[in-house]
Amino acid sequence: MSTDPETTEQAEPGTPDLPSDGGGPGDAGEADATAGGTGEARAAGGGAGDGGDAGGGGLSEAEAELAAQRIERERIEQRKAEKARPVESGGKLTGTAADLLAAVRAVESGAKPTADLFAEPEPARRRPAPEPVRRPAPVPAETAPAPAGPAPEAVQAVRGVLAEGGAPEALAAQAAAVLGEGAAQRLRADPWLLLRVTGVRLEQADTFARGLLGAECGPDDERRGRAFTVRLLEQAALAGHTALEAPALTAALAQRGVPDPEAALSSALTEGEALVFQDALEEPGAPVAEPTDEEEGEDGDAEGPRRPVRVLVGLERYALAEESLADGLARLLNSVPKESGSAEGWERAAASARGSAAELIRAVAGHGLVLHTGGEASRVEPARLLAEASALGLRAWAAAHSPLGRDDFAALLRDARPAGHPGGDPGTGSSGQPGVVTVAGLLSGAEGPGRDGDGALALDLLVVLDAPQLDVETAALLVESLPDGARLVCAGDPGVLWSAGPGRVFADLLAARVCPQVASRVPDPGPLGELVSGIGIGELTQVEAPGKEVVIVPVRDAGEAVHRTVQLVADSVPRAIGVPAAQTVVITPGHGGAAGTRVLNAALKERLNPGPGRFGGFDPGDRIAYSPAPGRTVPGEVVGAEAEGLRLSCPGETVVVPRDRVEGSVRHGWALTAHQAAGGRWPAVVVVLPGDAAQALSRPWVYTAFGRASRHLSVVHGVDQALPRAVAEVAARPRTTRLPVLLRTQASEQAAG
Repeated sequence: MSTDPETTEQAEPGTPDLPSDGGGPGDAGEADATAGGTGEARAAGGGAGDGGDAGGGGLSEAEAELAAQRIERERIEQRKAEKARPVESGGKLTGTAADLLAAVRAVESGAKPTADLFAEPEPARRRPAPEPVRRPAPVPAETAPAPAGPAPEAVQAVRGVLAEGGAPEALAAQAAAVLGEGAAQRLRADPWLLLRVTGVRLEQADTFARGLLGAECGPDDERRGRAFTVRLLEQAALAGHTALEAPALTAALAQRGVPDPEAALSSALTEGEALVFQDALEEPGAPVAEPTDEEEGEDGDAEGPRRPVRVLVGLERYALAEESLADGLARLLNSVPKESGSAEGWERAAASARGSAAELIRAVAGHGLVLHTGGEASRVEPARLLAEASALGLRAWAAAHSPLGRDDFAALLRDARPAGHPGGDPGTGSSGQPGVVTVAGLLSGAEGPGRDGDGALALDLLVVLDAPQLDVETAALLVESLPDGARLVCAGDPGVLWSAGPGRVFADLLAARVCPQVASRVPDPGPLGELVSGIGIGELTQVEAPGKEVVIVPVRDAGEAVHRTVQLVADSVPRAIGVPAAQTVVITPGHGGAAGTRVLNAALKERLNPGPGRFGGFDPGDRIAYSPAPGRTVPGEVVGAEAEGLRLSCPGETVVVPRDRVEGSVRHGWALTAHQAAGGRWPAVVVVLPGDAAQALSRPWVYTAFGRASRHLSVVHGVDQALPRAVAEVAARPRTTRLPVLLRTQASEQAAG
């Protein structure tokens, strides 16, 4: 590594990491460096940096996309409701587990389950996955109805209730929209419903309830316990969990002053605010409990030995998504791929490739689901697969996480075309060529092949790049949209940060081992590749960088870190490396803090594009990070402003963001968080590590941030030994999910059947 002055110019495993209840929606994407949160443990929750959206305004492309995805989710839920039995995790249950499942069904009868729910649960049996019902295509953007805001009289009524309880009247419009019809009456009857409004903290809801209820308000109020339970599950989703283990949830409730956590959870289950599941644990060598007398049948025969299980509680939306994803993946695993191309053609394609690329082609030839792992350089193998599949007559498409990743892979496809392949423009899907889209564009219909008459995507092979960025809801929509007989390849680097949204789909698939896995043997080249590869195995090594590929810039404090960062982007890197400021990105652990994205972007704007910020803080020429939906960040540049809103130039499109949505969905974009940068690469990257960011560092964060550079990496280093310690010792924070159990259960049932 070089320090040449020419360039520098002088939690326990298994325990859910619940985010704190403070902070506004703009900070939910990654923890502030000053708070010591970690980037991978926080999900996009409302600000531009992490995908937040402000409500209101006319129908935009982002709203149309969200509306289309909502329709898809509604259809998935409808399909679940039409099944023979409701969503459940077990078959014959006894004892406490039966009480837990009965709590869910008590919604229909109005009965309340017992409060003592957490003794030894019984084993569960999952039902086999039925064939999915095909849905129509989502409503196109131009025909999707614009969401109607709450009526003025409804907002006024809510404002009166808020004022009576001492809450800010500015929350009225959002509360009316969130609570829907009769919002004022609902809020008066249950003041803790205020927690459903983004940004409201637990103590603020308590204060509002005391102001509204007076002496009737108490910590043991059933409504309070129920609202706190839902809030904790929502916070767990922000941290990446799709469910929480019941003991961890009740412990968290107790920590937040709920006198009877079991009763609070029981109430949430009774009211249908949450669902309960029971999953068998696969623990090699674990003792198997013998059945008790009560578990034996009438004829004296026991049901069989019991396996250890865990009781999980989750929100319905993530439970349905995870069940739907498991069903869709089982359909791919158990169906024969569509006959596209002869066996001899596939073998010729594999023989013409080399090494792990040939393995990938052979695996895809005979299987509906294949996993491919590797670093940035390994993308040549999915590119070769797509080119060969297209030559065999398959409708082959790739979907990347970001527009930058889409455009880079399209360029890679041009070099992957096999000899004798017909002409055309690779990356567009035209003239028999493979196409490249973003995942969001594919699902919304804005990009890609469109859908057939049954509502399925009109393709035969889909390669999902950046698969670790798939959250459980997006993955469910994607898999449900694939036609019968299609092939799906999930490709990505398992060392990067997981998705901003709940779930860890790619890691769960790798852990489940239910389909072929092909590990690329293509190494990332040069000093940057050597550095990042070492980080991936927990070693921060010093690499030789004769071309100043890697530069370390030591700093004493956050103020110096900001100063050095501006120097690097504006002067040093363009002069010494030859990469202009427009092709350099800054990555820092959080939005807040003395060297977070806010401070860095302000300093970089003052140097690179000074102006009065007359358009909501923005000027033409500003680099921006636009978040049309939670968890998505699109880079771009401000073109100007007009009556409709702020006009942005983004890769492949022009976007007009309504004025009332600008504050919530647009940030300056010279400096990003690692989650925002995931899925993209830049010629030069400056990673800023101020002293107050030490607690935010982890191996996946460092691996992701350092890996965004293709030519040059500068590290503004102020964390001393915290950096090598994070690389060596701090792995990804665990996420509680159900997907591996669901997949293994379905695989074993299919094998037995």
